[in-house]
Amino acid sequence: MKTDHIIALIGKTREKSNAFILWKLKELGIEGLAPSHGGILVNLFRSSPLSMKELAERVGRDKSTITALVNKLIKLGYVEKRKDPSDSRVTLIALTREGEELKPDFEYVSAKLMSTTFRGFSQEEKEQVVRLLERIHGNFS
Repeated sequence: MKTDHIIALIGKTREKSNAFILWKLKELGIEGLAPSHGGILVNLFRSSPLSMKELAERVGRDKSTITALVNKLIKLGYVEKRKDPSDSRVTLIALTREGEELKPDFEYVSAKLMSTTFRGFSQEEKEQVVRLLERIHGNFS
């Protein structure tokens, strides 16, 4: 098996999975969201509100990138910014009612993505793929 195209293969897989996500969102009548919004939404579904700093740390992206993504989610009506009542220097990001209503659709798309990703894989194979990709990722840290 040729291994010198692993990074290209990972990139192509990411492109296909992002297209899959957009297709499923469109099927549900949800437009304007991008796969890059997923990390923000999943963290807010788990715990809302979060500070911009917490959100950036949890998503693993820099604060300026998170700010741009959050601003798009604000325009779409899914999140809102507000000041932390205990520290006015801190900006909190919270789901709006519309954002909270996305959760079942988000879970559906995520489940479809995972079932497609791992179609035909045993549990052991799934765990092995994740372990190996984590090792590859760690090699760049």
